[in-house]
Amino acid sequence: MLICIFTGFSSGLPLYLLLNLVPAWLKTEGLSLKAIGAFALIQFPYTWKFLWAPLLDRFGILPWLGRRRSWMLVSQLGLVATIAWLGQLSPVDNLSLVVGLTAMVALLSATLDIALDAFRRELLPEIELGLGNAIHVNAYRIAGLVPGSLSLILADRLPWSLVFLITALFMLPGVVMTLMVKEPPIASGAPRTLRDAVVEPFREFFGRHGVRSALLVLAFLFLYKLGDSLCTALATPFYLDMGFSKTEIGLIAKNAGLWPAVIGGILGGIWMLKLGINRALWLFGVVQVVSILGFVWLAAIGPAPSDAARLAALAVVIAGEATGVGLGTTAFVAFMARTTHPAYTATQLALFTSLMAVPRTFINASAGWLVEMMGWYNFFWACFFLAIPGMLLLLKVAPWNGEARAIAAAPGRA
Repeated sequence: MLICIFTGFSSGLPLYLLLNLVPAWLKTEGLSLKAIGAFALIQFPYTWKFLWAPLLDRFGILPWLGRRRSWMLVSQLGLVATIAWLGQLSPVDNLSLVVGLTAMVALLSATLDIALDAFRRELLPEIELGLGNAIHVNAYRIAGLVPGSLSLILADRLPWSLVFLITALFMLPGVVMTLMVKEPPIASGAPRTLRDAVVEPFREFFGRHGVRSALLVLAFLFLYKLGDSLCTALATPFYLDMGFSKTEIGLIAKNAGLWPAVIGGILGGIWMLKLGINRALWLFGVVQVVSILGFVWLAAIGPAPSDAARLAALAVVIAGEATGVGLGTTAFVAFMARTTHPAYTATQLALFTSLMAVPRTFINASAGWLVEMMGWYNFFWACFFLAIPGMLLLLKVAPWNGEARAIAAAPGRA
């Protein structure tokens, strides 16, 4: 469980840097909402990572560390260097290089996710999948408080170059973890050929479910978090437009976002041991959908100078979002882990998490355009209704009384 804390923190920090810190940086540097929204396209590696995941299943690049840990270490060190370099640039004067470096952050982060997801899936026994993934998701969201809270507060007091450097240094605990842990025993059974690593994961998945059921599972993975992902795509610019300062957003995100996410996520993970993953998807999904209504409420209040009542409203919205999205993600990640075959962990998990990332990347890129066309209030209502189809698919892929078991390892691969 301690290792899951480090995997979650290392995985979450670069993504939240792209979701929270980079949009705030671009807005304060004078870029338009349309341009900031279009930056979501930089995250395309998260949606295509299944294409190079077979390489991580087949090869290790540092033999003395093993397959999983070697990719983890190289990705983490690359992120430290790239994030620190990004802050030395001006998005107005060096826009092309900023685009290139943010794309590199996304590429390295997506590769790190592939390795960390496979490592965690191979580390956890079936009984611990729910709790281990709950702790991972909690640490993932706590990591978001660095670029989404601490870095924003520092940005009011320090130059952006120093802010990005400090943010990059928060990747170092993950580097230490990678060097200290052992490679999971199951990771020693690599696919024999690159063709096996590419073809077999997909053939196994569709063969196990049948084509129709497999497509329903993939549609569910795409739709379950569509509404809340789009809702939070421009959360920081939204708070700024509502009249809150970067320091106020940072302080409230730290205090109102941290404890609901941590306490709710841990209790959710423990509760999942009794509920099972299917029922958790239902209950936590409802909380996730309802949390979107907090943004509707704050948008209805509209922009005004912040006072105690408006700061309280912001705290309620951030706390609701942290609780709802945290719980929903906890159950969702556990579902994905359970659905993978241990022999093809990296590739199948990469496929599943890629589908989860499609809304965040391509659909979220339209968020700025939608906001300018519809206004914040109607935009958040649209997000609420987009969250419904994923919940309806639970009837087929995760029935309330139809709990499935995790897949056993293939003979000779455990």
